[in-house]
Amino acid sequence: MSGQIAYANTARNVTSTTHDVDVLVLGGGPAGTWAAVGAAARGATVLLADKGFCGTSGATAPAGTAVWYVPPDGAAREHAKASRFTLGGELADQTWMDRVLEQTWRNSQQLAEWGYPFPADADGEPRLTSLQGPEYMRLMRRRVKEAGARILDHSPALELLVDEHGVVSGAAGVNRQTGDAWIARAQAVVIATGGCAFLSKALGCNVLTGDGQLMAAEAGAQLSGMEFSNAYGLGPAFSSVTKSLFYTWATFYYEDGTPIEGAGSARGRGVIAKTLQTQPVYACLDRADVQIRAWMRTAQPNFFVPFDRLGLDPFTQRFPVTLRLEGTVRGTGGLHLVDDTCATSVEGLYAAGDAATRELICGGFTGGGSHNAAWAMSSGLWSGAGAADYARDAGPAARHRALRHAGGVGLHDGGDVTPVDSADLIQAVQAEVFPYERNWARRGDLLDDSLGRLDTLWQRVRRAAPAKSASDAVRTREATAMLATARWMYRSAQQRTETRGMHRRQEHAALDPHQHHRLLSGGLDEVWVERLALTPSASHAGVAA
Repeated sequence: MSGQIAYANTARNVTSTTHDVDVLVLGGGPAGTWAAVGAAARGATVLLADKGFCGTSGATAPAGTAVWYVPPDGAAREHAKASRFTLGGELADQTWMDRVLEQTWRNSQQLAEWGYPFPADADGEPRLTSLQGPEYMRLMRRRVKEAGARILDHSPALELLVDEHGVVSGAAGVNRQTGDAWIARAQAVVIATGGCAFLSKALGCNVLTGDGQLMAAEAGAQLSGMEFSNAYGLGPAFSSVTKSLFYTWATFYYEDGTPIEGAGSARGRGVIAKTLQTQPVYACLDRADVQIRAWMRTAQPNFFVPFDRLGLDPFTQRFPVTLRLEGTVRGTGGLHLVDDTCATSVEGLYAAGDAATRELICGGFTGGGSHNAAWAMSSGLWSGAGAADYARDAGPAARHRALRHAGGVGLHDGGDVTPVDSADLIQAVQAEVFPYERNWARRGDLLDDSLGRLDTLWQRVRRAAPAKSASDAVRTREATAMLATARWMYRSAQQRTETRGMHRRQEHAALDPHQHHRLLSGGLDEVWVERLALTPSASHAGVAA
């Protein structure tokens, strides 16, 4: 294997562990665990590496989520597809929507058979339309281990390994607790590392910094829909909980107690974002009756924890709210998929969950929790099965390929003597993507302004020295992934000169029928954006224009 692991060699008393498997899954949330189960079911040997502790880290684990679960009734499924198709600017693919609805129905039935404690309806039948994160992910961790897969906890991958032809053939990373390095040779790799929420303190998103997309792009992978990345979660200003369903029963107020007109409407998030630019916004769940209040406590108990700690009654007392950027976690952009096995544009590399584009089922508008949950379990299963089949077809000779490390910033010497200051880099990126006036509703001159600074930052970190320790390498790679994500999403936003889905352009407020296409993006030193023509009702993501 050519190349050196600079982040390991700089630490004292470092040891390195090597694994050799058929399929390597990066990420231990719903998508990653379903991928591991799917790969193992095809007879593959599987290793799953998670940045945190598989079963407790990520956006799903600490919260409840609805599921896009629709029984196999034609009219019901057509109705379920129609609303999302319109909201997403008609960029979703009908065939993919059908596939996800069917697979989600099957997977939910499987969860019930595995023993997930779904509540019963009035007739005693299980309600399969929602999942509680702690129970769901605890069950999935157990299923991964029962399937024979091995789990590396607290072991973020830092870079992919590729052979002389650029085929992805494994990954290298570190153990966060020991600082030791690990290397995994694999016939195929599944990226299931989640999206990028830019360390905005949204619940469960502290591990979601776009790492997988950065690693994939370094290997040459394409992304899609990165302009649909400006999802903001509504929540109390003093809490990380951004589950927003309960605000359906809220009234929003100015500081003096006057209701804010339009803040509770379908377009209320925009009203709140505009108001927050100049003054605080307060909410009170004063429109919920006694029955609804009781249901809320059962459905999302963690929503109320910060209120209870403060001794604040959200049903009778006003509390300050904010909008936290959830980026591509609740947006729809991610790695571009080229076929129904969830293969990316790079051979040997697959993607699932929030790491992959969700345009296929949501178009340009957030799927929130329900569609994302359905996509995670469906794409996870497909990607694992696809990776296992690819590994089997590659044959035993592929295990002896010479590999090289594909990673860049923070891992290999860029020429300067000073490593990346990750804290400063994170703050600089957040300054460009957090402000509502720059990202909620975009404007061409502000996009250009931000990109000028972001591109300069990239040139600077490209020249940096490697990180001095394993922990520094992890943080540097997170900061670099955030920077790369910001550049992909703003370059894509520049090219979409219209308002479609969640992408809003102030100077192009209308939807342009001539821009009924997707946007591919990629590149690191030079970010590029290309149009992708849509193939109606196709079973794939489209063909390049």
